[in-house]
Amino acid sequence: MINFFINLPNYLQALIATIFTWMITLLGASIVFFFKKVNKNLMDAMLGFAAGVMIAASFWSLLSPAIEMSKTLKMIPWLITSLGFLSGGTLLFIGDKVFDNIYQKENNKLKRILMLIFSITLHNIPEGLAVGVAFGSIIYGLNGATIESASILALGIGLQNFPEGTAVSVPLYREGYSPKKAFFIGQLTGIVEPIAGIIGALLVLKVRTLLPFLLSFAAGAMIYVVVEELIPESQTNQKKDLMAFFTLIGFLIMMILDVSLG
Repeated sequence: MINFFINLPNYLQALIATIFTWMITLLGASIVFFFKKVNKNLMDAMLGFAAGVMIAASFWSLLSPAIEMSKTLKMIPWLITSLGFLSGGTLLFIGDKVFDNIYQKENNKLKRILMLIFSITLHNIPEGLAVGVAFGSIIYGLNGATIESASILALGIGLQNFPEGTAVSVPLYREGYSPKKAFFIGQLTGIVEPIAGIIGALLVLKVRTLLPFLLSFAAGAMIYVVVEELIPESQTNQKKDLMAFFTLIGFLIMMILDVSLG
């Protein structure tokens, strides 16, 4: 089985690897099937947890790799990551204002859901590209490009996708979506990874130069959603201090996954 995988074209290797990362997102989204009813304390805790996951992912999965890639590509790390980060946050800021004009106050929940889905999906695109680039780089003999390193990268991204799938499906369920709908939309945010993986593998040399900006861009978008939507919503709970603690737990778990598997 291993030899079969090794002998596949690089774009098929990337496809299989990113299908794996998508399936882990699917497993994370399936958490909603284990809830019998919506409990405000539990759902606020999960929102706080999701916020912690997204903050940690923004640095260890996105900004830190962007900085390292910028150095490798002889770019100015602080400049490219700053431009990307600010661009991502600005896009969500503009989107926030557009949603405010489209939806009335009674539809603020819908706005929050759309922004959350958009930011997580946006974050998964550069991750899928990164896996595709990792496998595509093997045929070019780029520094450190091996099938082992590419597989470890896919494994790391896959495992961190579990809490990210939960971070989408649980808030959807909280806002009144059925478990099936919340699960479907939650896993759908990860389906962009196989698509991006193939693109990354086929256009490895071109995409590689764009990755630092794209990773930083996704980080800015995620942080905006966390600060604007997730944390304020979780803090509507009477037990604010406990909800904040769940944010710490989410951050800690994501940090451990990223650092131990990075």
